[in-house]
Amino acid sequence: MSTTTSKRTLYRLVGVQPTIEGMFDALDQEQLQAVGAELEFPERLEVPALLVTGSFERSVANWCEEIFRTTGCEVSRPVNRSAGLLMLVVDGEAYAIGYDQGFRLVPDRFKDQRFGLGFATRKVDPDQIRDLVSHTPGGGRTDITLVPGGTPVWSLGVEEHAQIVRRLGGRLDDMQFTISRDNPTRVSSVEGGTGLRMRFGVDALNLVADIRAIARVLRENSPLPELEFVEHIVSVKDRDLIARLEDAFDDLLGQEPNGLVTVAVPTDHWEDHDAARAFHTRINSPEGWPTDGFDLGYVLHRARMQRRGRRLAALKDGTVTLYRHDRAEKTDVIWSSNVLRWIEADVSLGSRRFFLMDRKWYEIGDAYLKALRSHVEQLITATPSVDLPPWVLEGDERTYNLSVPDLRSGYVCLDRDNVQTALHRRNGVEICDLLSPDNVLVMVKRAKGSDVLSHLFSQGVVAVQTLLNSPEGMERFAQKVSVTGKGRVLPADYRPSTVVFAILLKDGTKLTADTLFPFSQVTLVQAARTLKKWGVRVEVVGINAVSSPITSKKSTSKRGTATPRKRRNRPETAGRAFRGNNQSQRAGSAPHSRERANQARTECL
Repeated sequence: MSTTTSKRTLYRLVGVQPTIEGMFDALDQEQLQAVGAELEFPERLEVPALLVTGSFERSVANWCEEIFRTTGCEVSRPVNRSAGLLMLVVDGEAYAIGYDQGFRLVPDRFKDQRFGLGFATRKVDPDQIRDLVSHTPGGGRTDITLVPGGTPVWSLGVEEHAQIVRRLGGRLDDMQFTISRDNPTRVSSVEGGTGLRMRFGVDALNLVADIRAIARVLRENSPLPELEFVEHIVSVKDRDLIARLEDAFDDLLGQEPNGLVTVAVPTDHWEDHDAARAFHTRINSPEGWPTDGFDLGYVLHRARMQRRGRRLAALKDGTVTLYRHDRAEKTDVIWSSNVLRWIEADVSLGSRRFFLMDRKWYEIGDAYLKALRSHVEQLITATPSVDLPPWVLEGDERTYNLSVPDLRSGYVCLDRDNVQTALHRRNGVEICDLLSPDNVLVMVKRAKGSDVLSHLFSQGVVAVQTLLNSPEGMERFAQKVSVTGKGRVLPADYRPSTVVFAILLKDGTKLTADTLFPFSQVTLVQAARTLKKWGVRVEVVGINAVSSPITSKKSTSKRGTATPRKRRNRPETAGRAFRGNNQSQRAGSAPHSRERANQARTECL
């Protein structure tokens, strides 16, 4: 029985006239000759279509020479890989589907680099992510995650502000394709990157119908809220802005390496990269530079040798050729591309940050930032559910956390008192810095940059996840609360209802959506959305700052901020401000001598 669907990769073509002639002109004529291409113009599809078939042939396989040197046995086996390419126009858009090696016949410059990804963000179930590839611009790191059974997107640990998602795959969410029409119970999934890989209808009309359904989603649907961060990187279209970026990048290429230009293996050619045994890079020179991997150092060196205004042009004209054999002969070529496909750059113009990726410029989208800001404004509350004392600027974070129970009744300091579980045996999990009288988890941080706040927000997610999903973690947390809180008992059915992120920004700057670091806003919103799914509310509170210690009079109010008082030179105050770690101090016996206070302060620091 013949199948009604087949798993293929669909590409949407850009810069290609949606006609048979336009599609033919987009193909590399030399390559068509090399594969002995035959052309046909199928009518069954009832849309303009072009079919190209051929084969990549070699009379002797690469490994024959090696095996002769190793064994002395003369072996001669040919290699023949078929290639089929179907190009078609559906409702004014040109598309292409490759069969076997046919995808190599479409020049990369004509492939819409985010076509498949755009569909995935709109129709993949956020709780059933099976495949995610993200890249960190400027960091040279690509993270590949495969979860065959599916997992929620929040569990993948993507840093929205720092990483660009290049591929996303998972279970389709409520989509009518050929596969689901034939069998409604059949689970279908997609992988979206440059192309869209899924099961398409084999029959002509079904294939066209599936393509139309995809186009309709891209035209009418917005990205799902949980996945909208994937598209917050938007392509720069303004020609004047692109010219400014290229000029700035040309200057950057003239500098000594500073980490702003990194290697980025083209996402759609990882298999070629892994199969390659030799790389030849050519930049404004007649001979290629042979290496066994892409050599960024050579690329940057050659760029610096060019005069100003010609550095970027030299890279645009340069090529990288991959060979499947060390001998690097013409018959061994796997793939050849522009040098710019192999590098990424991080360029700033004022406060705006741009990335060069796949030869195109991207920026964090303005609409995304506005939506982000609105969410942050809602999270930063002027009426917090906790009452925290001011922070003495001369004291560090540990000192502040230890002082709170002396300054506010009912608080328990659990800073650095980590909970070990089966999943967190080495360092454990820090559930919170402070536990409020109402059992609210309070995470405290003094922040001069976005990196520490990203860690803080991640800590909140991991802490709540531990309490909700690990009976062992909950039991040990309750034990610590009892010991440190002098017999305080958590309710038997306790589950966190609120997490408060309490932040001292820089040196006491008021915390607002304007002053919170832009990159921190992204990770904050991501954490808040995750916790909301679990029924946990998030508050963000700015801690007031004072320049001198305050008295230790305890407050019984639930809301509000303590009024700074004039500093008193009393050993008792100093002792409470710098409590040590031993159990007697936690039980409330403050030291009563300046020497003891200094000793306690040393322990805290």
